[in-house]
Amino acid sequence: GPALAEEGAELAAVIGATVPTGFEVTAAEEVQEKLGSAPRISRDRGKIYFEVPARGLPQVHRLRSVDNLFVVVQEFKDYQFKENKEDALKDLEDLVKKLPWTNPLKVWELNNSLKKKKTKRKKQNLQSTASKEKLNNDGEEEGTDEQDAIKQEDCAQNAAGVEPVSEQDTEEPQGIASRNGEEDNEQSDAKEELQAGSGSETKAGEGKTGEGDGKVLKFRVTCNRAGDKHSFTSNEAARDFGGAVQEHFQWKADMTNFDVEVLLNIHNNEVVVGIALTEESLHRRNITHFGPTTLRSTLAYGMLRLCDPQPTDIIVDPMCGTGAIPIEGATEWPSCYHIAGDNNPQAVKRAANNICSLLKKNENKESSTSLGIPLDIIQWDICNLPLRTGSVDIIVTDMPFGKRIGSKKKNWDLYPACLMEMGRICTPGTGRAVLLTQDKKCFAKALSRMGHIWRKGQTVWVNVGGLHAAVYLLKRTWERAEEKRSFW
Repeated sequence: GPALAEEGAELAAVIGATVPTGFEVTAAEEVQEKLGSAPRISRDRGKIYFEVPARGLPQVHRLRSVDNLFVVVQEFKDYQFKENKEDALKDLEDLVKKLPWTNPLKVWELNNSLKKKKTKRKKQNLQSTASKEKLNNDGEEEGTDEQDAIKQEDCAQNAAGVEPVSEQDTEEPQGIASRNGEEDNEQSDAKEELQAGSGSETKAGEGKTGEGDGKVLKFRVTCNRAGDKHSFTSNEAARDFGGAVQEHFQWKADMTNFDVEVLLNIHNNEVVVGIALTEESLHRRNITHFGPTTLRSTLAYGMLRLCDPQPTDIIVDPMCGTGAIPIEGATEWPSCYHIAGDNNPQAVKRAANNICSLLKKNENKESSTSLGIPLDIIQWDICNLPLRTGSVDIIVTDMPFGKRIGSKKKNWDLYPACLMEMGRICTPGTGRAVLLTQDKKCFAKALSRMGHIWRKGQTVWVNVGGLHAAVYLLKRTWERAEEKRSFW
């Protein structure tokens, strides 16, 4: 309570954040703008670091471009690993006793007290809306296979934070029960957890980190390792480092129902030890109805930010899928007007459901006088949009990759037709488009054919579910686009 808040006023924390690969600069700009803190971009792709007073944690959780957050215990820029495996692992074990755990654990505890308040509010709101939802439910249920597909996609995207991934081994260490029998996942970033014996209480001098004196904290260690110069696997590092953590704090290890997640990030010679502040990725914030290719909200934010929306801009996502981009846009840029559309009725239905969920969430916020959101959704044909020529300021969309939706063959016709129609509705001279695609060859060819209406600006290379994709920023030329037919 108040004591923690007082402590938070004095306490400074170095926060690490994982962000969509390729959008590190965007995330750094957001941190600078919203928190006034000068961030540092890590050499390990997909991570940034910044310092904030611990009382600023609620604002940190409201950042739109970060996936996961952790408080840094200590960072080693050039850690010298021993060549012999046993010696290297012994060094990691010995490191635990030397680390400055006290303040990071206070930050973790402060973060927990914030989370509890939020959960309490959430429960009250859920109870009050449960009866309403029963009445409003339009009968759409998500297929479990679809949810599984999303989980797999999510797992792949989480694994895609480091390039190149040089370690594919995910065998279980001794004494740890395997969760799925075989855990040999080819996209794995070698993310391993440790489970070891049990303990009784936190050590004196480290500060109590439980609610009561008798509370034994449960923990796990997650190791992310990249680089080919290490003599050990991530499993071995997690096991030995975790054993030392357990001995040091007398915590109890639990792989699934843990209170504290200790992170050991090893990227070549860079070692960062941290404590996780997020339980699930912040990118899941807007979407309740998932489709086969739902875009992460954090990536949607990065794409929107690239085109620098101005008040009163009209922003269109002509292939919106489940609506991740327009929903993120309407939430963060409410002074713009957002239009979303898709040719698939199922996608339009999912997007509409996601918009409804967001409206309900807004209504439930304390002292919120929700007036709705500036967003409309429509079913349409991407090659024949019911929009006036030159009426749109910005187009932001995730183009079909030709893998889960459509096909590479169809893209050869679809991409030029899309670029042509987007050019028609976009304002000459000032209009811009931000387009994401993995079918880079096809896109380059289509763009060369449409060079009279689109000029390529910036390209951001990103990792989407383990696929190497690109985000293109295009500027609309002054050239008039040919009219196919008039709606007006």
